[in-house]
Amino acid sequence: MPRKGTLVLIRHGESRWNNCNRFTGWVDVPLSENGIIEAELCAKHCTRFSFNAIYTSTLARAQATATIVLASQNRNGIFQHAEDPRYRRWIHDSNQCGGDDIPIYESSLLNERYYGKLQGMDKDEARKKFGKEKVESWRRGFKARPPGGESLREVFDRVFPYFEENIVPRVRRGETVLVSSHGNALRAIVKELDGITDADIAYVEFPTAQPIIYEMEENGCFKRVAGEYQFNHPTRTELSRSGATCYGQEIAYKRPPKVTIVPMKKGTGKTPVKSKKK
Repeated sequence: MPRKGTLVLIRHGESRWNNCNRFTGWVDVPLSENGIIEAELCAKHCTRFSFNAIYTSTLARAQATATIVLASQNRNGIFQHAEDPRYRRWIHDSNQCGGDDIPIYESSLLNERYYGKLQGMDKDEARKKFGKEKVESWRRGFKARPPGGESLREVFDRVFPYFEENIVPRVRRGETVLVSSHGNALRAIVKELDGITDADIAYVEFPTAQPIIYEMEENGCFKRVAGEYQFNHPTRTELSRSGATCYGQEIAYKRPPKVTIVPMKKGTGKTPVKSKKK
């Protein structure tokens, strides 16, 4: 029986600006002291995994969370900087990666949402300046874009293709992959894995530095087997789901037709769905 691939998603530990209630986005703010402690606790939850590869953003808070997890396993994360091949040439020209070495692939495509003119602003001050309803529409609307920034839709359009091209094939081969990223980047991933609608995905909240674990089943669907995210909608408690993306045996990945599924009960993982082969 082929080995099941495992996907571990982690939102970085608390950053110094998370602690100050400021819009962070692409500003490269480090972890707070509490964020370091959170990452160390997260590492304890991840000791049972032997990761084959790590994927992270170009931002220090996500990278630090990943390296703290690896350090607890006495493994050496080797960053693969995509912009210059000289970072990787040593693998071919001299020594090979040893058993304790593991590649860490960084990409700006996994960065947090770019908040434009909101970056660095206190969130309460932003509400006073632009109006509470306007700021909430920028934060919670799927297509709403803050001034000079990205909409959640645009984040999805850059994150999910990268996920399909680089991470899904590894999990399909039975590998265990860690993604250490940001709340909005992870929303883009679970939106398709769990079939969450455009209207609801912005209300999904990821706790800092707590792993959410998926396994790929034989039918190519991801099933959440551990970890929780919250649904913080002011008027509803149930997520609306319109069908999940599954990956069958084809090499070229195609999204299945949208289907209606029964909302999952808390802690049970993703409800299986059936899709017709094209």
